[in-house]
Amino acid sequence: ISTNIQKMALSHLFPLQRLCKVIKLSQLSVNQLQNHQKTLIRNRQFIRNLSNQGVDKKIVEQATKETKAAKEEIKVAKEEKVVKGTESDSAKVNVTSVAEEKPIPLLSQLFSQTATNDPEELEKERKKEEEENRKEKENAWKKMKIGFAVFGVSMTIVGGCLVVEYGMPGKDDEGNIIEDEFSALPAPKQYVYRLWNAMMFYQKLIKEPSRKHLLPDPLPYPYIQPPYTLVIELTDVLVHPDWTYQTGWRFKKRPGLDHFLEQVAPPLFEIVIFTAEQGQTAFPIIDALDPNGYIMYRLVRDATHFVDGHHVKNLDNLNRDLSKVIVVDWNAKSVKFHPENTLKLAQWKGNDDDTTLVDLAAFLKTIASSEVSDVREVLTYYQQFENPVAAFRENQRKLIEQLEEEEQSKVVSKPLTTKWNSSFLKH
Repeated sequence: ISTNIQKMALSHLFPLQRLCKVIKLSQLSVNQLQNHQKTLIRNRQFIRNLSNQGVDKKIVEQATKETKAAKEEIKVAKEEKVVKGTESDSAKVNVTSVAEEKPIPLLSQLFSQTATNDPEELEKERKKEEEENRKEKENAWKKMKIGFAVFGVSMTIVGGCLVVEYGMPGKDDEGNIIEDEFSALPAPKQYVYRLWNAMMFYQKLIKEPSRKHLLPDPLPYPYIQPPYTLVIELTDVLVHPDWTYQTGWRFKKRPGLDHFLEQVAPPLFEIVIFTAEQGQTAFPIIDALDPNGYIMYRLVRDATHFVDGHHVKNLDNLNRDLSKVIVVDWNAKSVKFHPENTLKLAQWKGNDDDTTLVDLAAFLKTIASSEVSDVREVLTYYQQFENPVAAFRENQRKLIEQLEEEEQSKVVSKPLTTKWNSSFLKH
């Protein structure tokens, strides 16, 4: 403890003569007087310790003098209490000073000898804390009830506004009411049924595609309409999303993507990007990936069906002959309506040594050059392989070896592009 703190303690604690003048000693019980006496004894020991620590002797002497005077006054008052026979441990007193009932908070924290040990005082403190806790709980419960009431009133107002807004009959440009299927019902039912009808409309808008035909009609002659439609996923097929604290979201282009788009571009395939990403995310990425305009159409989340928590691509809304449609995706749940049209690849994780798009381009070009009448037969055959592109590459190698053997033996083989089932499309 520093000398300044010691001086402050002496200036507040040890003018006990003035303290005794404030306290009405005649109104205190013997037990309370004994507590004062014990406090004086501790104070006297504390003064001795301060004297040994080099505190100003004048301050120590003054404190000692006042302590002795206070001790004598308390002793006299105690003797008077005993003589008069008024000793009572349970006497109720009124103390005009806070020194005896509530020690000075600063001194109680700095010096343990100033803290009260009176059981009655401790019991009062405990009851006071319990009362404060009870009041806090009551206030919290009141606030919660007020919050629930405000929420209930707010929801009632919002519900009423929705009923009025969406339950009112429609009006034409001249302000005349338009009759509908609910016009013959009583007014309350009209409003409720119209609101329900509006809710079902918005639910359908979320779960179903925004339009019946996702693609326009095929191009008429003399424009060139590619014979096959290639529907391909964007995320983890053409690009891989990556996020870091430093850069945020970035999309990594898959190796061989430029070569792939160039090989399968029109007039062989009508390339359609079909993804569950939002348009504001997908469109800038597609613009950066395809500066040459090989991709003809872009379909995003609003073109999907929302089923069991997944965005599903329904090819029935594509407005194309499904015998000429190939879907390239890694997620079977996204194409569960038409698995026979799906060429399922492994999900690309962003590795730089990937060559899948190069092999996929060769596979698709073979289908187009073979003029396959129904691509679903080819896709169904390759679905039995875990890696259909690798299986195609192996069939291609075997076919090349077979052609070399036939060339050596000078045996005329059938043309490669006559029918797909006689080529390496089906081994």
